[in-house]
Amino acid sequence: MIFFDDVWFEYEPNQPVLRNLSLQIQPGETVALMGENGAGKTTLAKHINGLLKPTRGTVYLEGVDTRKTSTAQLARKVGFVFQNADHQLFADTLQAEIGFGLRNLNFSKEEIDERVNRFLTLFELTKYQDQSPFLLSGGERKRLALASVLCVEPQVLILDEPTQAQDALQKQKLLDFIASFRKSNHILLLVTHDVEFAVKAVDRIVVLSQGELIADGTPRQILSNLSILERARLLPPQLTQFAHQLAEHEPRFPTDLLTLTEAVKAVNQILRRSR
Repeated sequence: MIFFDDVWFEYEPNQPVLRNLSLQIQPGETVALMGENGAGKTTLAKHINGLLKPTRGTVYLEGVDTRKTSTAQLARKVGFVFQNADHQLFADTLQAEIGFGLRNLNFSKEEIDERVNRFLTLFELTKYQDQSPFLLSGGERKRLALASVLCVEPQVLILDEPTQAQDALQKQKLLDFIASFRKSNHILLLVTHDVEFAVKAVDRIVVLSQGELIADGTPRQILSNLSILERARLLPPQLTQFAHQLAEHEPRFPTDLLTLTEAVKAVNQILRRSR
């Protein structure tokens, strides 16, 4: 479990980036952390693996106070993929990059080889395996950073804007991996502005604004609530926008739609009532 207990954080004195934040995330939960730029999302996430320590309050990971635990120790349990992949890539080849964490955790050579090959294939990077990571495109470097963290299968996985620079096929592959990861009873935290991806990937959304928690609920509760989204400077999913616009002309039309299947069903119901 992750527990934020009345957490405040300041980079500069008297300029809090996180304010009075209390939050629990249970094993098995898949959570999207959303809000405007500068809301404190990445700052909050960096408290989980100890990259940042609270100015006030406490963060607990599995009952352990992160202020009293080294980042190296926390890194064995928490995998973090940064928004900018260049901040975490350093090896000479893609194979070495993906295998680095596995070697540090004393996996056998056979297991390292199997996982490296599996994740090179999953993220369509096999043909570059002997190249330098810095010869890759931005999207490919993002996939490499994902592979290097995901292959260790951490208990807590934090992905900061994972869909950035990814096409539809890569987003679907990431969704497939997330679906598999969710079966492990581990925690997945997505820091994202991608509301369409969040609808498919998570079962809970936590919304920050100016360092404060302003909403916490299911994707349907959050992404169909226009007042919450406006406060957090987020656009609703396209189908939800469609539902709200249609409801202006047909008040019986539901405004909390998130999927195409739901939209088709709602339209058919309205058409049947009109006959």
